[in-house]
Amino acid sequence: MKQIIKEQRSFFNTGATKSISYRIEKLNKLETILKQNQDNLNNAIFSDFSKSYFDSYTSEMALLFHDIKEAKRKLKKWSATKRVRTNLINFPAKSYIVPEPLGVAFVIGAWNYPIQLALAPAIAAIAAGNTVVLKPSELPINTSNVIAKMINENFNPNFFKVIEGGVKETTELLEQKFDKIFFTGSVPVGKIVYQAAAKNLTPVTLELGGKSPAFFTRNCNLKTSVKRMVWAKFLNAGQTCVAPDYVFVHKDIKDEFLNSLKQEIENAKLSIENHNYVQIINEKNMQRLVNLIDKKKVFFGGNYNIEQRYMEPTIVTNITFDDIVMQDEIFGPILPVIEYENIDEAIAEVKANPKPLSCYVFTKDKQIKNKILNEISFGGGGVNDALMHIANSKLPFGGVGDSGIGSYHGEYGFKTFSHFKSVLDKPTWIEPNLKYYPLSLKKLKIIKLIMGQ
Repeated sequence: MKQIIKEQRSFFNTGATKSISYRIEKLNKLETILKQNQDNLNNAIFSDFSKSYFDSYTSEMALLFHDIKEAKRKLKKWSATKRVRTNLINFPAKSYIVPEPLGVAFVIGAWNYPIQLALAPAIAAIAAGNTVVLKPSELPINTSNVIAKMINENFNPNFFKVIEGGVKETTELLEQKFDKIFFTGSVPVGKIVYQAAAKNLTPVTLELGGKSPAFFTRNCNLKTSVKRMVWAKFLNAGQTCVAPDYVFVHKDIKDEFLNSLKQEIENAKLSIENHNYVQIINEKNMQRLVNLIDKKKVFFGGNYNIEQRYMEPTIVTNITFDDIVMQDEIFGPILPVIEYENIDEAIAEVKANPKPLSCYVFTKDKQIKNKILNEISFGGGGVNDALMHIANSKLPFGGVGDSGIGSYHGEYGFKTFSHFKSVLDKPTWIEPNLKYYPLSLKKLKIIKLIMGQ
């Protein structure tokens, strides 16, 4: 591992990756091998999750192709030196900002969307001109194997290298000196990554999670809102970091909401056999989810098979923040429903807990919408929709507080893997004497005037 990183740093120091044409060449190459390996990737992720081709394309591959296409189209603009105004104290001079790559980037992928969450940050790192060491999640082992084979057989390891493994390999990699670390995963592991990075003062982006709320107000469009929310919650069997974790529903519409929820789940016919549902990643997570279900509070669903790693969409009601299902992010197909009457009290409950990655508001009430959006701090979210904000690359994707540090997608990904170097370029044909000895009150008055005091 030390040798791989040493060789990547040596190659980076040649300056080859700073060339826009070089970056586009590598993005083209990655796009080509992704297209060539689509069947291999689909078969691998099906083996790991029973995930259909449709879901694999829409939730993973499509986003990667979009990222590559956008980066190639806008890379010249993103990389351009930007002129900024020079203040009076520095007159005459030019001031500009130069984007430059950070160096050797370490990307740690997550298991829930193992293709997209491994390669999307890598695409951003390449676009910004870095070399990349990628460690995919070891849990979807078949997908990890295909990603490693695909990248390592087509890229020089001094530019882009995949290293497979688990905790041991990740720990050893984190002991090395990188110029950027990008991690997607849980809060506890994120803290470990952050501590390891601190030893080398390495900048870190942490894409974590949290309990993302969804609010359903009294006057929402219930039919459309429930349809969108059910899709967002149970996509990937709830194993999505920005999935609605729980719902606040106004007491006046609670019964109608629950019946609509049940009806929509039944209409969707969510099952692995119908190719619109997936398995839970492993038996450990299955057992964790089973332990979250209080059978006395199950309104719908609740059935599961640990050996087959299957849990049907489950709604639990009469929930409070003291219930075990409300203690940590669920990351599975269980939806707690909490009744509220006073919106201020509901908002206060959310604010009393760590800042969520996402927040969703289903309402026609502009005042309540603005109140929730203004008072709750969260990474990103939506009004009358859920999850779909991540599909707009013009919106930064990332958390705040416990739900993450930093953001990416589109130009924000380029910025995440870049340093913006400030330059003041001054001519020598004139040099005012204000800052030089001998000092005087007259000079001080002039300086204060120039500085606007």
